[in-house]
Amino acid sequence: MPETATTATPDRPQRRRAASPFMAPTGAPVRPAKAALNYLAVCVAVIAVVWASLAAAGISLNFDFVAQYRVRIWDGFCMTVGISAASLVLSLVLGVLVAAGQGARFLPLRYLCDFYVKIIRGTPLIVQVYFFYYIIGTAWGIDNRVLAGIIILSLFSGAYIAEIVRGSLLSLDAGQMEAARAVGFTRAQTLRYVVAPQLVARTLPALTGQVASIIKDSSLLSVIAVIELTQTIREITATNYNFFGGFLLLGALYLVLTLPIMAVSRHFEKRLDYAH
Repeated sequence: MPETATTATPDRPQRRRAASPFMAPTGAPVRPAKAALNYLAVCVAVIAVVWASLAAAGISLNFDFVAQYRVRIWDGFCMTVGISAASLVLSLVLGVLVAAGQGARFLPLRYLCDFYVKIIRGTPLIVQVYFFYYIIGTAWGIDNRVLAGIIILSLFSGAYIAEIVRGSLLSLDAGQMEAARAVGFTRAQTLRYVVAPQLVARTLPALTGQVASIIKDSSLLSVIAVIELTQTIREITATNYNFFGGFLLLGALYLVLTLPIMAVSRHFEKRLDYAH
């Protein structure tokens, strides 16, 4: 029999949850020193491969431009953070509303929300950027590229958040709702004390990961000349022709933003028992 995880209560023996054959055993945690050593070994190996590849291709790296353009790079970095933060807030609101609309009894609303999710998730973001900015934006007089970028990212991410929330709602046990009604809870009390705590626990890891996706997706706004991090680096490299150094720096700066978020997401997975 495969090794399993356990849960127990004072008056009930431990039950063991089946372990996945595709996951490593999770009984004893890895010691921090051992984990750090393994991460260091992986990083050294990756750097060695990249360095050897650059040497074989005859490419030399030069990051002297960072000091010269540090203000522009910092401004682009801050613009990326600002656009991502604003898009996250709007997409959370939109995602929750759409998820609720997908379960509405009013059929036109339900099908509208379902159509929105399918269209957004079924088409590339770059197509949506061009369509919403150059067609919808032009028709409605939206000339501010930053505002247009925030709206586009919010619409794109909102569809994915709606599916995260909807999936979490569907996973709730219907018996809990019946039990809440049986003890006299109103609909508002049921949502507050029964649904909301479980919904937060089930969606938080996935939503945290969605933040990293929004940050990376913001790079596509460079195609409509939003001066965020990617567009800033593109303009700098078009001046000094240091494409390899510029885009390696760009990747490193995105990692500065996304790695802590992914670590937080992993932390929530472990705390909320999502890792099993």
